[in-house]
Amino acid sequence: MLDSICKITKPSELKIMLKAHLIWLPFLAILFSAPVKGIVRLPAIFSDHMVIQDGRPVKVWGWASPGESIEIEFAGQKLRLRANNAGKWKAEFKPVKGRGPHQMVFTGRNRLTIQDILVGEVWVCSGQSNMEWPLARSHNSSKEIAEAEFPKIRLFKIQRQASGKPQENCQGTWVSCNPQSAKNFSAVAYFFGRNLKIKTGTPIGLIQSTWGGSPIEGWTSVAALERVKDARPILDKGESRVNAFTANKKSYIGRINGWENRRKKAIETGKKVPLKPRAPSDPAGKPNHPGSLFNGMINPVIPFSIRGAIWYQGESNVFRARQYQALFPAHIKDWRDRWGQGDFPFLFVQIAPFRYSRYPNEMCPELWEAQLMTFRNVPNTGMVVTSDIGDLRNIHPSNKKEVGRRLALWALNGTYGRKELLPSGPIYKDYRVDKNRILLEFDYTGDGIVSTDNESLRYFTIAGDDQVFHPAKAEILGGGKTIAVSSRLVRNPVSVRFAWSHDAQHNLGNKAGLPASPFRTDVWPGKTDNNR
Repeated sequence: MLDSICKITKPSELKIMLKAHLIWLPFLAILFSAPVKGIVRLPAIFSDHMVIQDGRPVKVWGWASPGESIEIEFAGQKLRLRANNAGKWKAEFKPVKGRGPHQMVFTGRNRLTIQDILVGEVWVCSGQSNMEWPLARSHNSSKEIAEAEFPKIRLFKIQRQASGKPQENCQGTWVSCNPQSAKNFSAVAYFFGRNLKIKTGTPIGLIQSTWGGSPIEGWTSVAALERVKDARPILDKGESRVNAFTANKKSYIGRINGWENRRKKAIETGKKVPLKPRAPSDPAGKPNHPGSLFNGMINPVIPFSIRGAIWYQGESNVFRARQYQALFPAHIKDWRDRWGQGDFPFLFVQIAPFRYSRYPNEMCPELWEAQLMTFRNVPNTGMVVTSDIGDLRNIHPSNKKEVGRRLALWALNGTYGRKELLPSGPIYKDYRVDKNRILLEFDYTGDGIVSTDNESLRYFTIAGDDQVFHPAKAEILGGGKTIAVSSRLVRNPVSVRFAWSHDAQHNLGNKAGLPASPFRTDVWPGKTDNNR
């Protein structure tokens, strides 16, 4: 326009030209004030082959340029929205009918299409190494891998990422379950999902988020930990490590400068170059830092709609088992609050017997107790006992198939209404003293309590007021509903303990073939009470 005006020499021509351009100004104003469609970007959890949760709103989110408009089409629904001033946007579709496959189309300046979307059951599968343990390293792996052809089971494995701040994205992609994709996926999660697929017929989506050796505080948000009195020492240690890192980082700059001068002189004089100072590592990037794994590996997939979670963790908290009584319920509440889906199913595995050489043999039972207390007190939880399928010489027992099956029993019974399936072995309920013996009552007895090997019941001990425990005789009474425990050495018993040792591979179960959980009837001081 200016070039045209500059070429005009006569006033009359200038007047005509200005009038013509003024006619177009309103249209130009409308053009440049209209919404501009931005380039749409999506978090990794949205990709081809994904599974969305049946019966729940479909929550979608991502990024574009600030204020730019986006259009999303999915399963006959269409939404138009704008990114906010930070370039973020979110949308929510109504629950979808029909298993699919569906596609989801995003239109901005670019066009993204997610294909082969199934509607089914989505479960988050998290914890430390026993959940992380791949199918390729489990019992009978060659046969199991060869049979892992389930195109309607979809797998999403989150790559390891620890962070001091909540992350908005992670690395991973949805893939169909086949021998190649399943072999390095969590064995427990795979067997859990396979059982659900076979029993329900519905598509299954499994999100694996695991890190071997990680404590529970890494998987719990800092905000949740701050509300737990017993977690204060954890937060204080984390803060101390961060402060030390900050100080070391400042001094590291000076050490590097000094090293650089020494290096140059060494090169000039032909002497050996000194070792370069090691940079301090950020504690927030480690799995034992409070909230680091929640930030890096859970937050990026919230609020993706799910059915529930399965969890296998606790070995790294054995030394602080008493503290786990507070940490574990807080962890479950944290996830449920963050997802905003109410008390979704949270199914977990009681850690297996193992000879912890560094710890007294009562510490592991105290961790079992913390898990049992969580099961009793936190609604919509399920606990798998593994006392009969452990390996005392290996903290990673290889029979993950049975662990996955037992987790699936809880889901089938409690979540999918298959009440004919007993989900658990006997769980201690109550006791009463009857002269020189103690009578124990249990839940989840099914058709009756039994000795799983037809031998005398093992690992029962009994004590009087002196708190000295003696090996005890245990008899099944009342048609398999009650157990009587006694010892000639204890005339006035007050407490019974069962399987109260880290190497207890007992033989108490029910006729469904499921083992009983270790327990004690007393609340006397434990080995881990003061460990923080």
